[in-house]
Amino acid sequence: MAGRQEEALPACFAGLGAGSPRPRQKRGGMFCSVEDAFDNKTLNFASLAASGTATPVGGHRRDTQPGPTPDAGPSPDAGPSPDPGPAAAAPPPRAPAALPDGCRQGHHILIKGGKIVNDDQSFYADIYVEDGLIKQIGEHLIVPGGTRTIDAHGQLVIPGGIDVHTRLQAPTMGMNSADGFFQGTRAALAGGTTMIIDHVCPDAGSSLLAAYEQWRNRADSQACCDYSLSMDIPRWHESLREELEALVKDKGVNSFLVFMAYKDKLQCTDSQMYEIFCAIRDLGAIAQVHAENGDIIEEEQKRMLELGITGPEGHVLSHPEEVEAEAVFRAITIARQANCPLYVTKIMSRGAADVLAQAKRKGAVVYGEPITASLGTDGSHYWSRNWAKAAAFVTSPPVSPDPSTAEHLSTLLSSGDLHVTGSAHCTFTTAQKAVGKDNFTLIPEGTNGVEERMAIVWEKCVVPGKMDENDFVAVTSTNAAKIFNCYPRKGRVAVGSDADLVLWNPKATKIISAKTHHSNVEYNIFEGTECHGVPTLVISQGRVVLEDGNLCVTQGSGRFIPRKTFPDFVYKRIKARNRLAEVHGVPRGMYDGPVHEVPASVRTAAPRVTPCAGKAAAPPVRNLHQSGFSLSGSQADDHIARRTAQKIMAPPGGRSNITSLS
Repeated sequence: MAGRQEEALPACFAGLGAGSPRPRQKRGGMFCSVEDAFDNKTLNFASLAASGTATPVGGHRRDTQPGPTPDAGPSPDAGPSPDPGPAAAAPPPRAPAALPDGCRQGHHILIKGGKIVNDDQSFYADIYVEDGLIKQIGEHLIVPGGTRTIDAHGQLVIPGGIDVHTRLQAPTMGMNSADGFFQGTRAALAGGTTMIIDHVCPDAGSSLLAAYEQWRNRADSQACCDYSLSMDIPRWHESLREELEALVKDKGVNSFLVFMAYKDKLQCTDSQMYEIFCAIRDLGAIAQVHAENGDIIEEEQKRMLELGITGPEGHVLSHPEEVEAEAVFRAITIARQANCPLYVTKIMSRGAADVLAQAKRKGAVVYGEPITASLGTDGSHYWSRNWAKAAAFVTSPPVSPDPSTAEHLSTLLSSGDLHVTGSAHCTFTTAQKAVGKDNFTLIPEGTNGVEERMAIVWEKCVVPGKMDENDFVAVTSTNAAKIFNCYPRKGRVAVGSDADLVLWNPKATKIISAKTHHSNVEYNIFEGTECHGVPTLVISQGRVVLEDGNLCVTQGSGRFIPRKTFPDFVYKRIKARNRLAEVHGVPRGMYDGPVHEVPASVRTAAPRVTPCAGKAAAPPVRNLHQSGFSLSGSQADDHIARRTAQKIMAPPGGRSNITSLS
């Protein structure tokens, strides 16, 4: 009888009572909080009808296995579903898309038990992710059925890293870098970086807009994570001003890089830099600079070759640290005169870092970017007897041979004198580097670092106690998002932000090796470095792309992130200084004393320089001390009728002599 009554039940009630509910536990007496008391217990009737098993809409799974979704069919462990009969027949469920081994995806993700870390605070809460965005943060979240739950107990949940400096498509002597957009962004995700800013490198004299479109086409079809672009300016001419404006207003580019090195190829003069900085400031963009004295470097390279030094050690010998420090000081001076914010890329030496830190303390709007190589290794390897290993370190500015430089840079980064970390990831195979086997000036420049960046910063700054977890988030993600104006979409764990998240295990360890890295090169400049603190799970655009060491990426899934101009984090001070930048001349009488005679052949008028638009021109003021008398006999106001005047022999106050005024 009981069996017949059970068969008569509707399909949606057939599974009720199949699993005994877990009793709620009370702790602490009558007025205590009851576990799961605020969870939504509404029954999902659609799920019951399809599979015969009840799934509370707000129910939480305790494991990290993905729950069955309505499209995925019944769970294999749920047993046979009751047959609803012919009337309730439904089309077969759609098969899920095939994924690589170890990758489990879901549209809805709940991260439970982790410690959320932003640049300004840390707290424990759960995170619900849906459609690539963070939808909820808190406790006892109500989430849909089929939501995948990830256990984050004992781990930090941090914003995905932002690498502000990569060159994944850099052309050199007709060669492209070994890691293109696919391999480079894949390596980035493996290290916890979920967004990169790649540099567009147009040929000298070519169109910036054409180069931008070329980079976009390559990145859109290959990138695995979100990306943005920064534009290099290889050769300045006035016609580029319109292209800069188009890139800023129509293409979402708000940062431009000028070079003080690579003479006769990319190097800008000081006057060109001043003009570029003024144009960039007017557009509300960020001026970036590669700071080295290209004139001195060229002479030193010639001297090294004349001495018979052709190996990689010649590169560092021809790039003394002083030429970087001098160029940084000069760039900051020019930027201050133009009232333009300055971002110095690739801080590699102690001297350059100290110059920038001192200027910042004096109020300059300047930002410094140490890279993975300058923080994680030293330049002693340039003298390695293994040519291929030494060549792997060749980059400009070079990695400092001083072994104490990395510690000094990490100290300045921890104290806030330096602001963000990039990688300048631009890799070349040994065969490509060997183009310069007989001449170090021909060795393609670039090192790896996009995958190792976050682990190196944690190892060099957090492990020794120089910075805390919040500072780590700031220098690897948040500061970059604020400077380049994609905050809080990026760089923060908050409701509405992109679901680019990293579960960081501070207790896990990893040894960096070329055998396990994800770059297409034979050498890793951080070979053998042990890092205490690694990403264990990475979520990009709301999808799990790294879990348990398994990397699951989709080529071409990366989105271009446009960036607006005038970021408040940078331009608040610039705007305030612009309001105070008015200058006024001193009102004085016209000089009527003796003038030394100068031959007409050498007499030239002082060049008239167009004033920088950033400095407000002084309003015209009538000089009341200036006489209207002209030696030509005519008067400036001869057209005005004169009234009868009286001649005063001794005016009040006595006679005056214009030449005696002081």
